[in-house]
Parts: sequence; structure tokens; C-alpha cells
Amino acid sequence: MNETSGHRICDRFRGFLPVVVDVETGGFVAATDAILEIAATLVRMDEDGVLSVHRTLDFHVQPFEGANIEQSALDFTGIDPWHPFRQAVSEEEALTGVFQAVRKEIREQGCNRAILVGHNAHFDASFINAAVERCNIKRNPFHPFSFFDTATLSGLAFGQTVLAKACAEAGIPFDNNEAHSAAYDAQRTAELFCDIVNRWRECGGWMPDFG
Repeated sequence: MNETSGHRICDRFRGFLPVVVDVETGGFVAATDAILEIAATLVRMDEDGVLSVHRTLDFHVQPFEGANIEQSALDFTGIDPWHPFRQAVSEEEALTGVFQAVRKEIREQGCNRAILVGHNAHFDASFINAAVERCNIKRNPFHPFSFFDTATLSGLAFGQTVLAKACAEAGIPFDNNEAHSAAYDAQRTAELFCDIVNRWRECGGWMPDFG
């Protein structure tokens, strides 16, 4: 859907473009622990006001110099940061790729800025913001402190806060063997976000007057 269509995503979210982000990391501390994978999923709204997944970008990321990587985190995600076939890129290259795609989508959809959507969004946002600072990136398209958290939304909509359980309640297939890949988790989180927004609309919840 483009910005000339009757239902505009910019009107639904007050000028913001929701972008689902997932990071897989070497620990829990954004300032010191490595980002190992980044994925961003773009969503679009059709002429009937229905939100759906558009596309996903993902990058394997090289740990920054001096980054901490906890073995327990690698055991949890199954990521081998030093695997020769990872085709990993630097944090700066990964962020630049994501941000360029997001800025292009902001323009095409008539939005003013992106807003990060994540499952426990503060975690993903804290790592993105720390990497932006490390790389001295000046043009971050995301709002600096506002997020949409699907863990909270899922608790309201389905009584579940765990991503896999929330997806199950929503009827979204979830393969635990694929989980903890940034691309897979971002895609499923985006499907969950779209489902919640669309269910709210179908139940008579707030929608803007699209004119």
C-alpha cells in the first residue's frame, strides 16, 4: 500500500511506522555484550486497513572489538559467532542496511518516524541504541524511547507473554527449533503484532477516520 491509498499506516499510528526488530546477543548488557544477529520486519496496511507482514531484512553481525560474549548466551541461541560461513558484517554495516530500508519505507508510507516493535522491546531497543552510539550513527530513524511491546500486548490480548505461547493462542505456527534466530523471531513477532492490531479493529476498537 502506498501513501495515496485510502487507509494509511501513518494515520493509524500517529505518523509512526511500526518496524519489528529482533536482536540475538552475547548477553544481557547492551553496553558491553555483542550483537550477533539483527533482523527488522516491515509491515504494511492494505486498502481495507488490514495490517500484514511485508518483508524481513536480517544480518549476521561481527562482535565489536572488546565485546563480551557469554557462553550461556551461545548455548541458548545456538549461534557460533566464529563460524566461517556466517558471512557476518560489522555493526555499522548491519545498522546502515536496516536504517536505509526503514527510512525508505517511512518516505513511501508518508510517515514521520519509525517506532520499534519488539517482544520485550526495551531489550532490543537498548542494544540497537548502544550500537548506534558505538558506531557514531547520526541518523537513527527510530524514536529514541517510545516502543510497542508485543509481550505487553499479548498479555492483554491472549493472557500470554511468552512469544511461542502467544503465537499458539493467535493460531500462528511457531517452531521452537527455529526460535532464537533473529529473522525467525522478528517474522513471528510481526505476525503477532499484525494479528493483535487487526483483531482490535475487528472487535470495534479504535481506528482513525481515514476520510
